[in-house]
Amino acid sequence: MAGSLQGKVALVTGASSGIGRASALAFCREGAKVVAADVDVEGGEEAAEGIREAGGEAVFVRTDVSRPGDVKALVDQAVGTYGRLDCAHNNAGIEGVMGTPTADQAEEDWDRVIGINLKGVWLCMKYEIPQMLEAGGGAIVNTASVAGLVGFEGICHYVASKHGVVGLTRTAALEYARQGIRVNAVCPGVIWTPMVDRATGGSAEAQEQFTGMEPVGRMGTPEEVAETVVWLCSDAASFVTGVPMPVDGGLVAR
Repeated sequence: MAGSLQGKVALVTGASSGIGRASALAFCREGAKVVAADVDVEGGEEAAEGIREAGGEAVFVRTDVSRPGDVKALVDQAVGTYGRLDCAHNNAGIEGVMGTPTADQAEEDWDRVIGINLKGVWLCMKYEIPQMLEAGGGAIVNTASVAGLVGFEGICHYVASKHGVVGLTRTAALEYARQGIRVNAVCPGVIWTPMVDRATGGSAEAQEQFTGMEPVGRMGTPEEVAETVVWLCSDAASFVTGVPMPVDGGLVAR
């Protein structure tokens, strides 16, 4: 699939680590110019530098996706730097405080998770879509989760945000299907990322429990999710839109 996005411009949020960084590198490999965004300046700059070292073109833009001004500035800089926007991976997200029953969920934590995971995706599409319409089309992939397809105890805010991303993805896909913009979502299962490291606290027992959720017997890698993202943005997926695609080792097939 090398070169499947040659000459395209791709934007990736949450690009400093995990799935976002893997996605940014995969876009580079396929020939796209990359705009990497994150609140983590050091990690985001490292991601952009890694792309340049690999022979690609990339810029980093410090962005808080829950802030409209930041997101508008990000998309404006992408277009100002590279002249257009063809692909977007709206990936930035947080897990929030875990293990809290719904009735005990703190409002502040609820607002923060919803603000980044759901409002952030909506804001990105709000500013990305007009640019893609001007360019004659494009492809958007939003990061949802298996928690956007089924429920999980103790993370009501996260589950609600990711179900929201799935609904938002389906709605936008229908709205822009005849205007050349495809909108899909990836729904990762248990992926070995800093988020999972935080959730397990480095405990071998907790890691085994997470691994035990996966029918394939292992956690996934960020690169495996990134391959799906890049495929969904390529012409190979030209008839695919409105899909919340599990990348989950069979987790939701149980």
